[in-house]
Amino acid sequence: MREKIVIIGGGFAGLNVARQLNNKKEYEVIVIDKANHHAFQPLFYQVASGRLEPSNISFPYRKVFQKSKNIQFRMTEVEQILPQENKIVTSDCDFYYDKLVIASGCKSNFYGNALMEKYSFGMKNTEEAVNIRNHVLMTFEKMILLKEESEPGDWNIVIVGGGPTGVELAGSFAEMRDHVLPRDYPKMDFSALKIILINGGNKTLAAMSENAQEKSELYLKEMGVTIMNDTRVEGYDGKVITLGDGTRIPSTNVIWAAGVTGNIIPGLSEKSIERNRFLVDEYCKVEGYSNIYAVGDIACMKSEEYPHGHPQLAGVANQQGNLLGKNLLRKHISTWKKFNYLDKGTMATIGKYKAVVDLPFWKFSGYFAWYCWMFLHLMLILSVRNKLAIFMNWTWAFFNKDSSLRLIIVPRSYRKNIK
Repeated sequence: MREKIVIIGGGFAGLNVARQLNNKKEYEVIVIDKANHHAFQPLFYQVASGRLEPSNISFPYRKVFQKSKNIQFRMTEVEQILPQENKIVTSDCDFYYDKLVIASGCKSNFYGNALMEKYSFGMKNTEEAVNIRNHVLMTFEKMILLKEESEPGDWNIVIVGGGPTGVELAGSFAEMRDHVLPRDYPKMDFSALKIILINGGNKTLAAMSENAQEKSELYLKEMGVTIMNDTRVEGYDGKVITLGDGTRIPSTNVIWAAGVTGNIIPGLSEKSIERNRFLVDEYCKVEGYSNIYAVGDIACMKSEEYPHGHPQLAGVANQQGNLLGKNLLRKHISTWKKFNYLDKGTMATIGKYKAVVDLPFWKFSGYFAWYCWMFLHLMLILSVRNKLAIFMNWTWAFFNKDSSLRLIIVPRSYRKNIK
């Protein structure tokens, strides 16, 4: 009888586990996800700013596993794990497993700020990225109709968080303001449109090198982005964002990119959870359980180098997923290999010819860093069709400083509610 392995989540970690088990007839594999597609998260900001269509960076699971002889996909939301029964409870039905892999990823962390969670936009999935694009574009459509009734500050784009996501969003919207919007709305003056980056730390890209921090701030300032370091957000009512020092900034476009937290699934012991992540050993096995594993952003694997767990990065998720998949294929536990994260470097792009790259042996920025960023991200895209689509979009934008992807596709009821 085949061993049944259930994988919760089809992000980088879960997908890599499934790939290793693909077409291994001795295993029956079920991948469960509440979305029907895998999305390339590093390029969500390009969807949010109208540079790429969601389909360019999304890959339907049924297409990914179309030729697999042992992997099935089920679209549903997991509500609870019952480890005593080896059972998963979902919103539609129950699943039983011999081994369980939790790769549920993470979501935006609003740090208890309920108003910010209610009124601002997160960007952790395809729907949220599309919502940002729709909302920002609808803001301009409303303002050109009601410009006499609108305050100029209403269209400010405020991004909270100075990490890679926040920096890349700020740069992308700055280019959009300077090169795209004046063509779309020739009767509007965009010189008053502010792109504001609010950062709780004293430098942007705090996890990267000093060179990356300095260059990213220099690039953003050159592009006209207002950077507010050492600044804490106090609240937001949907129209005005309030800072810790009492400063009030009008904006109906506030994007939260200040942190993430694990998507914990109820059912496992509280002793196996720390910092909203599942505690795992060096083999990705959840503490206290013999047949449950966790990989990627949801896993907290402590080590001397990472006392609070590995960073929640795609590189960690890919490597953990690959290793766990290979280990599951090994017949004896004694032959399993321990996880050892190989940091291959990090990078971020701010705008055309403006990027920063930190490799273990070299830190650089500028033209070459920008080309490296584009090449690597293009190579990481799953399908050839998507690679070509993205390459064509990027090439067109390179020469024309424009794109034709600014579609607003929302229910009419949503449009009426945009103020």
